[in-house]
Amino acid sequence: MHELIRDITLCILFAWMLGLLAHFSRQPLILAYLIAGFCIGPFGAGWVKSQESISVISELGLIFMLFMIGLEIDLKKIVRAGRVILFAAGGQLLGGCLLGVLFFVGIGLSLGGGHFDAIYLCVACALSSTVIIVKVLYEKRELDTLPGRITLGVLVLQDIFAILFLAVQPSLANLEVTVILLSIGRVAVLVAAALLVSRYVLPRLFHQIARRPELILLGALAWCFLVAETAERLSLSREMGALIAGVSLSTFPYALDVTAKVTTLRDFFITLFFVALGMTIPVPGLSVIGLALMIAAFTVVSRLVTTFTPLYVMKQGLRASLLPALNLAQISEFSLVVIQTGVNDHHIAAETANAASFAFVVLAVLSTFVMTRSDEITRRAIGPLKRIGLRDLDHGCHAEESHEGGHGESRRIVILGFFRAASALLAEIERQAPVLLEQITVVDFNPNVYQTLLSRGLHVIYGDISSADTLLHAGVGKSEMIILSVPDALLKGASNEKLVRHVRALNPTAMIVATADLLSDVEELYAAGASYVTVTRLSDAHELFTVIEAAQAGLLADKRAELDLRLGERREVLP
Repeated sequence: MHELIRDITLCILFAWMLGLLAHFSRQPLILAYLIAGFCIGPFGAGWVKSQESISVISELGLIFMLFMIGLEIDLKKIVRAGRVILFAAGGQLLGGCLLGVLFFVGIGLSLGGGHFDAIYLCVACALSSTVIIVKVLYEKRELDTLPGRITLGVLVLQDIFAILFLAVQPSLANLEVTVILLSIGRVAVLVAAALLVSRYVLPRLFHQIARRPELILLGALAWCFLVAETAERLSLSREMGALIAGVSLSTFPYALDVTAKVTTLRDFFITLFFVALGMTIPVPGLSVIGLALMIAAFTVVSRLVTTFTPLYVMKQGLRASLLPALNLAQISEFSLVVIQTGVNDHHIAAETANAASFAFVVLAVLSTFVMTRSDEITRRAIGPLKRIGLRDLDHGCHAEESHEGGHGESRRIVILGFFRAASALLAEIERQAPVLLEQITVVDFNPNVYQTLLSRGLHVIYGDISSADTLLHAGVGKSEMIILSVPDALLKGASNEKLVRHVRALNPTAMIVATADLLSDVEELYAAGASYVTVTRLSDAHELFTVIEAAQAGLLADKRAELDLRLGERREVLP
């Protein structure tokens, strides 16, 4: 017991020290935890040698990690997932697993006879890292973009796929139809029972203790371990039970409260899991390094092929098809869970598991670097893809406009970039001066915006507004007014100031309306050549002040009714 406490102390101390180093060098924290485990483990300094300690620390961390993953799986979002996301996820998972089996069997890994290295690796390589992707997309403010939503949708469906594999995993050595059905049946019974209890029993209990945070935390942990132990009794696994416990709580009314309460404990035990995993990684030999590099290379290539292809077939355009493929090109922390369950059940060789862990580390570093520069990489890749014969969404409209009036045909007003402000502007024009819509050109590279505006009869050009060719094709040199309504934080490869300077060089006489994020940007935009600069915080402040006035006069209900009426009349492209 005293040895376990000492070992946990070393785990946390080294995880914190290397975590600080990772933070300042902008590397993934998971990488720091793995290295910390290696440093203090039996293959490093040897300060933690007890296999029992490593096993207990790893299992506790794994249970909490899967419980939290389950809490973050929103079943309602899966039900509402769009056709594009379902098709993309299906193509990526099925295609990735099929290519994985062919590749890993082709390089000599086992597929049967009690050894399932190829199966575990193809499943592991089909899953992407939620931790890395969400962190980078959040920092880039791309969670709410179309590629961001596609990426997150695919991640959720990957988690569901992993749950199904974990349900079948204990029976891999005896894969008969009856055995598979029995395993899935046990999972279905456990899921049904957990959902029923979380819907009809837990809400009443949690309502009674809603003002006692410590009891909410204790109740969530009790539920996690109860379902985990029940799963063990059903010949599943505690890890599988913890995942089901989290999923069942994700839809009940106190899910957000539970998640907030358990987050601190989650971080603690997830840290322990990855440190314990690092302890099991020996100093790699050349064969392990070679296999790790092959796993990493296969993951990147297969993800690009299996993600890009279905999105391109669904006519999402080159950019919106490439970005999710780049975002998803790494191995998931969930993959390490899958590999670890295989090691525990003696389904996979230790050398293969170590290679998978090294591949995870390599891709964690590389994918973070690639994702931060994904827009630049995509912009450079589109040209070569077009040259080999792949068509973008602008192919048809270029041909049509050349037939109608040639390159650079323009309308009086050009809107460069289309986000919520532009969506609201078009809705306002449609309500007050619909005839003006015939004089507007919209330029954007969101395929959904492109298709929606086309269906409404508007003149829209698919293209990147940071590209000189796109601006020339949009006819900004002949337009009377150019509107830049997208703030700098959301622009890719450009800024309002750079766009104003570029547009002003193309059209010295046009009225250019730009958008400022900061008050200090206003003068710079005017100096660059803007005719007028909008500052959204001013209009927001005015609206909020009228709300305060209405509330003080007892007219807030009337103001809300007025707003509801206005919202009901609008037909916006972006919700």
